[in-house]
Amino acid sequence: MRVMIVDDEDLARGLVREFLGKHADVEIVAECANGFDAVKAITELAPDLVFLDIQMPKLNGFEVVELAAGKSRYIFVTAFDQYALKAFEVHAVDYLLKPFNQLRFDEALAHARTSLRNSAGVAAMVSEAAARNVPLGRVLIRDGTRVHVIAVDKIDFIEAQDDYVRIHSEGKGYLKNQRLAELESQLDPAMFVRVHRSYLLNLGCISRIEQGKDSHSAILADGTRIPVSRSGYQKVRDLIG
Repeated sequence: MRVMIVDDEDLARGLVREFLGKHADVEIVAECANGFDAVKAITELAPDLVFLDIQMPKLNGFEVVELAAGKSRYIFVTAFDQYALKAFEVHAVDYLLKPFNQLRFDEALAHARTSLRNSAGVAAMVSEAAARNVPLGRVLIRDGTRVHVIAVDKIDFIEAQDDYVRIHSEGKGYLKNQRLAELESQLDPAMFVRVHRSYLLNLGCISRIEQGKDSHSAILADGTRIPVSRSGYQKVRDLIG
């Protein structure tokens, strides 16, 4: 079994490494101290199992799972019990609450061995869970080996481009591999409205609505014009009165 350890605390990584040392069939392929390095390593090394801390600088454990995708299994390791429900919503193998002993650790590892016999990946599971959670507070976008973290209140509008979306924020555009309908379901409907089949618009960015001969357009503060369908116009009117 190829295993990775991700935790921002040296002592915590050392304990997992020590407990794994009791299992001769386990190979530790990498250790990471932050979420950005973890995403890169998981993507490149495709470990069977990742022992993953939740509260880390820059990216938390759930964001690592979302960005890394793939077929790796995850055991969350944390000192906080309030994340347990969310962990199992993304189909974590187990949830180790610090401090834990060798017996509890071995039990979690046994669960992982059983889970690895199941061929289903976690990417679809993460998307399914995200749709049930509270609205996103930020959107994560992979760009090669870089990760952009964009606060949703900084997003002006989102444009559909086949199986991708282009997220427009503060004068820049970021391409994300996700369908517009899926991202729409994860955002706050009181903030973002589908004004057109190809556009999702932040209501707070609307300067005015202009009516043309047969259609409407939303004019943003920077002068950008977004087409607004008949149903989209009604949605905007209902939300902003």
